[in-house]
Amino acid sequence: MFDTFNGLPLHPLVVHAIVVLLPLATLGTLLIVVRPAWRTRYGPLVVAAALLSTVLIPVATSSGEDLEKRVGDPGKHAALGDQLLWFALALLITSALFVGMELRRARASTPQPPRLLTAWAVLAVVAALACSVQVYRVGDSGARAAWGDTVSSGQ
Repeated sequence: MFDTFNGLPLHPLVVHAIVVLLPLATLGTLLIVVRPAWRTRYGPLVVAAALLSTVLIPVATSSGEDLEKRVGDPGKHAALGDQLLWFALALLITSALFVGMELRRARASTPQPPRLLTAWAVLAVVAALACSVQVYRVGDSGARAAWGDTVSSGQ
């Protein structure tokens, strides 16, 4: 189903969108936690990037399975890619709840308890850092599966 687009394998096209959007969402999450003034202005954009990248992950895994039928087993890359969805969901949920609480706090006349907002901020930071590590692991294993020793030994 998700095999090619205009004659090109769909997997690398979708993966590049995720590789841009998901790190931007993690960086954005870290920035809105640290800079309260940016929360209401950029928070929805951060959540949108997390949402779009999360939605694209199943497309990437499905197109990767189709690509695997053509080029062979990518090794641990496929398993790591399947796990990425859970990291992205954690980032999406924690950042969305954090931004939602901040937007509600900004509109309300009585402020939210700072402990609750701080707790969500900590969870969002943990999710962002874990997601960043997993994106690196998936990308590194994918590059190794695609390129192997070609780059380092090509003389």
